[in-house]
Amino acid sequence: MPTKAIVSEVKTLSCSNSWRNYFFLKITTEDGITGWSEYDENFGSPGVSAVIAELAHRLIGQSAFTHEHIREDLRNVTRPGSGGVVGQALGAIENALLDIKAKALDVPCHVLLGGKVRDRIRVYWSHCVSYRTRTEHFTPGITDIGGVRQIAREVGEKGFTALKTNIFHYDEQDRIEGWSPGFSRPHEPGRNVERKTRTDLRKHLQIMREEAGPDIDILLDLNFNGKTDGFVSMLREIEDLDLFWVELDTLDPKALAYIRSKSRHPIASCETLIGLQQFLPFFREQAVDVAIIDTPWNGVWQSLKIAAAAEAHEVNVASHNFYGHLCTMMNAHFSAVVPNMRIMEIDIDRIAWDSEIFTHEPEIRDGYLVLPDRPGWGTEPIEAALAKHPPLPTLGMPKRVSIPRLSL
Repeated sequence: MPTKAIVSEVKTLSCSNSWRNYFFLKITTEDGITGWSEYDENFGSPGVSAVIAELAHRLIGQSAFTHEHIREDLRNVTRPGSGGVVGQALGAIENALLDIKAKALDVPCHVLLGGKVRDRIRVYWSHCVSYRTRTEHFTPGITDIGGVRQIAREVGEKGFTALKTNIFHYDEQDRIEGWSPGFSRPHEPGRNVERKTRTDLRKHLQIMREEAGPDIDILLDLNFNGKTDGFVSMLREIEDLDLFWVELDTLDPKALAYIRSKSRHPIASCETLIGLQQFLPFFREQAVDVAIIDTPWNGVWQSLKIAAAAEAHEVNVASHNFYGHLCTMMNAHFSAVVPNMRIMEIDIDRIAWDSEIFTHEPEIRDGYLVLPDRPGWGTEPIEAALAKHPPLPTLGMPKRVSIPRLSL
């Protein structure tokens, strides 16, 4: 073995992504090998960096080759608070240790994970329309139906074969606005699905189909933006449309199984779950057609165990991936080795400096990501470039929206 890969330093870094922040973990060994991972504090997860800092001392002096031992040690000392941001911190640590191990052996990470079963991974253009409604960050911005039509055509023109979109309301002038009460936009704690939401959803999907054409697969993400009756009502509204899958989130596996029983479309879910134990009830209840795994949250090594359990239940998996290029490459190595992979998420609309802060960008040809054979994950952040874009002072969380004042 050319090195013992003994951990000597654990460091977190962050930079602005214009409308949120990127977060990275850098672990360095005594002999100068650096392992990187990307994690997130934007998607309902403030505090992951603080957890990593609290656990860092337990890594010092340990060999990255024993990443499973290290993770179990960290899981044991955090067991009463397992999951959530604690689970995500463990996932970030595991992923950085895997990068070290692969670099020490001078192999790409997919070799450590069992070896690739495919050289390229089909991807879908995620947040299609959604990101461009953030007109101050993405160009061209989308404010109305004309922009919706334009981006739907662009998907095929750029060689992609699938897109995923979200829920939008249209006003009388066909201006659009996203509808996501599950994320407090707007603040509607009941998450009730009214007639306008259903009819506008149908209108939006029909526009996307008209412009994208018959050969583009359309995926719909409903997120947490409903409860059981609301999800069923939306599925009923769009049951005759041609969709690749409908993605939605609920933490009750029996509720999801009921929703799936009422759907004519395949159901994808589970992207916010952490650990095999949380996934198993959804498999046992036959609640999903596709289980979405967030490998930055879970750790790629642990995600392989989840994918194997899904395979045993005749369920395919997909990669949850709406972060930076390092997360994309971590997901790509996972997707390349998992036999029961369905498709991989990727964001195509990017901020201006994404290409500056990573050593390599993902290579996408004809709607497929081509897996690199560079050691480790195949890309890493450039620290000097990160420093040029200081993180936003909001801990990565979205700005507070207006909440109706309650009378006391």
